[in-house]
Amino acid sequence: MKTINFIIFFSIVLAIYGSANYYIFIRGWQAIPSGSRFRIPYLIVFLFLALSYIFGRFLEKIYLSLLSDILVWIGSFWIAMFFYFFLIVVLIDLARLVNHWLPFFQLISDNYAKLKLITFFVSIGIVLATVLYGFINACAFRVRELHLDIAKQTNMSSIKIVAVSDIHLGTIVGRTRFCHIVNKINALHPDLILLVGDVVDEDLAPVIRENLGEALRHLEAKFGIYAITGNHEYIGGVEAAVKYLEEHGVTVLRDSVIKVNNSLYLVGRDDRSGRQFAGRQRKQLVELMAQVNKKFPVILLDHQPFKLNEAAENGFDLQLSGHTHHGQLWPLNFITQKVYEKSWGYLKKGNTHIYVSCGVGTWGPPVRLGNRPEIVELNLKFQGHDEDN
Repeated sequence: MKTINFIIFFSIVLAIYGSANYYIFIRGWQAIPSGSRFRIPYLIVFLFLALSYIFGRFLEKIYLSLLSDILVWIGSFWIAMFFYFFLIVVLIDLARLVNHWLPFFQLISDNYAKLKLITFFVSIGIVLATVLYGFINACAFRVRELHLDIAKQTNMSSIKIVAVSDIHLGTIVGRTRFCHIVNKINALHPDLILLVGDVVDEDLAPVIRENLGEALRHLEAKFGIYAITGNHEYIGGVEAAVKYLEEHGVTVLRDSVIKVNNSLYLVGRDDRSGRQFAGRQRKQLVELMAQVNKKFPVILLDHQPFKLNEAAENGFDLQLSGHTHHGQLWPLNFITQKVYEKSWGYLKKGNTHIYVSCGVGTWGPPVRLGNRPEIVELNLKFQGHDEDN
């Protein structure tokens, strides 16, 4: 069943990717004058860009090398470029459709062939500038600070939690970038560090090669570092990913509960994609909540922010999620806002605080537009502070 699901999933993805690339290619080909010596170079460059990510990821599986890194990096940038080229081509075709009924192209230029060629180069310039800005933005993460009051008794008056989701450690988010993230987290002097899923970006081999586990060991928090699984841990092999994290100082909560400093509970859910990719049915929240004393604060870690009302119904004080990337590439955020009750940011349901992070890393293209990557600093104040607990 797992193999069949993988085949179906990737077949659909490749079919969509191939069709969209062909659509972009044909429109570019038509813009270059027939008989032009630039048509063959265009064909070669386009095929290289469109196939580089696929070949790079395949090569990673059989022989991790500088060549596979180069192909993955080029292909990752192409995914962002291809997306914006697709939007531009769709807009141009819509304009052509309107022009069929209300001719306006002649008002711009009486040389249609020249107009197509100008549009071709202007489109390339716009996409390159957009992707470059998105890359710079993706590297410029910020700290999002929240102050929350929780009306529960505990032997602490407050706690500082630093939460990050969707790091996607691998070829794209490698040692340099991750060490920058680690240093920023440590500079906040957290009491507790929470990694809210998709710590690893599918393939573990680049993580091992870059020895990113050593960077994980440099994370510092008084009460420890805890993580949950995300869908990408399952796509890449969840057991190996969990083992690697735990070998490097991270406690992974998989449908399990732990009491921290005899003061608060962490409830970590296994990712909901476990059923799809591993045939693993995760526990219900009511089963997990039965293991805690609700007298204490209870924090839920659940990677994908579906059914947020369940956290409130089961008496959680705080839920932390990620997964959405808030679309990562504008205007995909409008889609994630329709799919999820909260695509990014803070929400309160009853007495339950909920925060959905847009993540600190990137998946696919190392590009973000429409949001900035973030580290979340949560300053929790316990209103029912009890020195005798």
